[in-house]
Parts: sequence; C-alpha cells; structure tokens
Amino acid sequence: MVDIARPASVKRKKKIRQGIYAGAALLAVVVITIGVSRLKPAAPGVERNMVWIDTVKRGDIPRQVRGSGTLVPEDIRWIPATTQGRVERIVLRPGAQVKPETVILVLTNPDLQQQVMEARLSHASAVAAFENRKAELQTQMLNQEVAVTTLESNLQNAELTLAANEELFKSQLISELQLQQFRGNRDDLKNQLDSARKRLDIARKGLSSQLAPQEAEVAQRKAAYDLRLRQLEDLKVKAGMPGVLQIVPVEVGQQVGPGTNLARVADPTTLKAVLRIAETQTRDLDIGQTAEVDTRNGVVPGLVTRIDPAAENGTVGVDITLQGTLPPGSRPDLSVDGTVLLERLEDVIYVGRPAIGQEDSTISLFKLMPDGEAVRTKVTLGRSSVNTIEVKDGLQPGDQVILSDMSNYDQFDRVRITG
Repeated sequence: MVDIARPASVKRKKKIRQGIYAGAALLAVVVITIGVSRLKPAAPGVERNMVWIDTVKRGDIPRQVRGSGTLVPEDIRWIPATTQGRVERIVLRPGAQVKPETVILVLTNPDLQQQVMEARLSHASAVAAFENRKAELQTQMLNQEVAVTTLESNLQNAELTLAANEELFKSQLISELQLQQFRGNRDDLKNQLDSARKRLDIARKGLSSQLAPQEAEVAQRKAAYDLRLRQLEDLKVKAGMPGVLQIVPVEVGQQVGPGTNLARVADPTTLKAVLRIAETQTRDLDIGQTAEVDTRNGVVPGLVTRIDPAAENGTVGVDITLQGTLPPGSRPDLSVDGTVLLERLEDVIYVGRPAIGQEDSTISLFKLMPDGEAVRTKVTLGRSSVNTIEVKDGLQPGDQVILSDMSNYDQFDRVRITG
C-alpha cells in the first residue's frame, strides 16, 4: 500500500477543530461548577408527626400562671413544752383524732412539784401578812371612830352646860368670867372634834394605799403559784383543739426544755393549697385573684390569700384559700396543681407557647408555607399564659408554625415537612 500525503491545510483545520472542542468542554465545566456552587443546599426533611404544629388565632384568652403544691390545713398548732421535763408516756400516736382536752403525752418533773409547794406556801404567807396589816389598820380606824364619838358626846354636854350657865348668867347667879370658861371649854371640844374627824377621813382614804403593797405582794405570789400550777398541769400535754394528731417528734425518756415542740395538731376539715410558682411568672400575682386547684379527683375554686415575700429555689409560695367543697379523698399533704387567673386578654393574636421563648421577647419560628416547606420567621411575643402566648408581630391569624424545639436546625432557614 502506498501512503498518500495529506495537504498541510487539512492538518491545520483538524487542530483548530480539536482546540474548539477542548475550549467548549472547558467552558462547560466552568459554567457547571459555578452553577453548582451557587445552588442552595437542599432543605432537610422533618416528619410532621415528630413536631408540634399550631395555628395562630385571634380572640380572647385568659392569662394564667400555673404551679404545683400540696393541700395544707388552715389551722395548724404546734404544742410546746412550758417547762423542763422528761417524757414519761406517749398516749397517742400520729393519725389519732383528738379533742381540745385529749391528753397526747405525759411529762414528769419532780423539781416542779417542789416549786408548786413552795409557791403555795409563799402565797399563803403573803395572804396572812396582808390580813394582819388590814386588821391593824382597821383597829386604828376603829380607835379613831371611838375618839370622834367621844368628842361628839363631850361637845354635846359642853353645849348643854353652856346653855344652862347662860341662863344663870342672865339671872346674875354666876359671873361673866365663869361664863367665858364654859364657852372656852365648848370651843376647845369643837376644835378637837374637827381635828378628829379630819384624822378619821384621812385614815379612811389612806386605807387602800396603805394596803396596796401587801395586795401587790399577794397578787405577785398568787401569779407565781398559778404559773406553777399551770406548768404542773401542762405536764399532761393536751391537744388544745379538735383535729388530727400529725406529729409527735419526741420519744419516751427524752428530756425536753421549755419551748420544745412536743406535738402538732391540725384541723383536716379546713384545707388550703400552697402552690410553688416560678418566680419569673409571679410579677403580676396579687392578693384576691381567682384560682382553680386540681386535686386529680376534681377542681376546686379558690382565692389567692398570701404570697411569699421571697423566692426559694427559684419558686415563690402562694396560698390559695379554697371556696368550694373538697372532693372525696382530699387530705393534708395531697399533691395538687393550681392555676391563678391574672387577667383576661381581649381580641389578641395568640398561639400555643413555643418550647423556647419567653414573654416580651423576639424569637425565630418555622412558619409552614403552601409548598410543604417551613420558613424561619422572626416573631415578637407579648404576654404569656399557661398554654398560650400573645403574638405582637411576625404572624397573622391562620398561619401555622412549629412550636417544638428546632435548635437542631439552627443552621437552616427552611425545612421540608414530610409525612
């Protein structure tokens, strides 16, 4: 076979054609690379049944706060020891029904019995001293009264004598000097009688003041004696009120001092609810607000009657006085849930409370779109309730939003709702 030489022009055209093809291929690669780099990443999928979706609404909502707690008796009384003693006998144990005069336990104190005897003798001594002083003063007053009576009689005789001698003087049977002597005697007796009457009046008025120190001493000794008697009687520790014995925190043989709590009695017929509410939700709580307490066997209405002035472990104690009949099975220390109505919001846009987000804040929520995707949307929240919260901006009635915690998708602005 004989090789046929190709012309140089054919070779040149072939090289040009190959260069064009290579340039076009390179341009296509560059264009595709740029296009791919500008494509947004595909939105991740989220199953509908794995998230909580709620619809935004407009209307009136009750603004409430919720807390859990227990039922507590309204009337609780600790019974303290009034004196030192030793627990001799425990008559009743917790759970027993008691009346005011029911004896719960008995103490002993030999020293107190000796003190009672000494107080009794001291009081008797003070009474005797008082009676003795009273008798002395009464004798002095009686002597004063006798002196006044004697002077009154002498004055009466002196006046009769003077009258008779005045008649004799008119008949010139006695001299004027003798008559003056009779008059002087009468005047002297008159002055003595006036003085005696004044002394008697002073003695009568001063009788109570002179007896006052002795009366005070008697009263003081009597009070001390009565105190010892009460302490002796208090060794029999009584309930002091009707109810149920809750606690007896002492044991037989234990020594107790004055003020030691010996027992606690409560009236189980009048209970209140003590709720613990998060301190962040108590800003608008006030006395007199209405509440509802769920005993898990019924709901009972009530009123807020007390709010703790300080928080404890992030919560505030709130007392709810119950106004309805308690359901069967309600007893002290029963766990309950309660809600307090703060106010009623009228004609507001609202939605269920999201998993993340507090009242008066701005958060991001995924709003569902018609194409099946959910777009991240900024939402301004207002006042909150137990299960709902006010929407100030970012959503409109009819919008659907995801309220579940979507923190795992913080790097995405869109998600696909599947299922």
